[in-house]
Amino acid sequence: MYEEFFGLREKPFSLLPDPSFILATKKHRMAMALLEYTLMNGAPFCVITGEIGTGKTTLVQHLLEHMEGVFTAGVITNTHASIGELLQWVLMAFSLDYRNKSKTEMYQALIEFLEHQHQSQRRTLLIVDEAQNLDTQTLEELRMLSNINVGQRQILQMILVGQPQLRDLLKDPSLEQFAQRIALCYHLEPLSWDETHEYVKHRLEVAGATEPIFTAEAILEIHRHSGGVPRLINILCDLSLLYAYVEESPKVTDHYVNEAIRMESNSGLLPLKMTPSVTSETKE
Repeated sequence: MYEEFFGLREKPFSLLPDPSFILATKKHRMAMALLEYTLMNGAPFCVITGEIGTGKTTLVQHLLEHMEGVFTAGVITNTHASIGELLQWVLMAFSLDYRNKSKTEMYQALIEFLEHQHQSQRRTLLIVDEAQNLDTQTLEELRMLSNINVGQRQILQMILVGQPQLRDLLKDPSLEQFAQRIALCYHLEPLSWDETHEYVKHRLEVAGATEPIFTAEAILEIHRHSGGVPRLINILCDLSLLYAYVEESPKVTDHYVNEAIRMESNSGLLPLKMTPSVTSETKE
């Protein structure tokens, strides 16, 4: 709606994960490097945690794009406590037929798939999103699947992605053997003020902006109320652009950001934050 007015090719602040918009902050570069290193060294499990909206899914998608020629990846997204037969979900993640198969037959189908990938010189990676929703029994079943190997080679590797509760879940005494197989546990923190500023600037430039659109004061307000959470930043930036567009302002000032914040606060649905005011002397 506002793209042409601001000289943009596309919406810069979509809520859909898009690796092409990812900003390689120090935190994300570190997470990427650690993930790539541990996976290439055959780690059975990696764990990525972060608050809602901190970019966990985007990070994993970026990793998959970066390592597309190395890994055959499957993703389980609809996780919940009553997930049912885990092997069905694993087979579905790799587009394998599970219908009318017994548990033994499903297990054998998975073994054959993994061995074929291994013979084709490809690694196999299973990603389990929202893993904090799984119960201890399902996690233990995942650990048992990690026992599948050829000689000394781990032929099924897994990344568990979830909210901070996942780390608490993995501390359960019944999951001690599982925890000992985790080679990497990385927690994605929200963006700092400087990172928020770079994040907004970067996404606008990727979308086609040739000059700054948001004032520094506007970004300060966005950081204060989003707490540096990328998803909340996107929502506030998108609405602020809309308010500025309606009033035909070529710049998004803190006035339009506060209008967006007021609207979202009135709905009571968005978990906006109220961090202390940030100045050039106090920003990190």
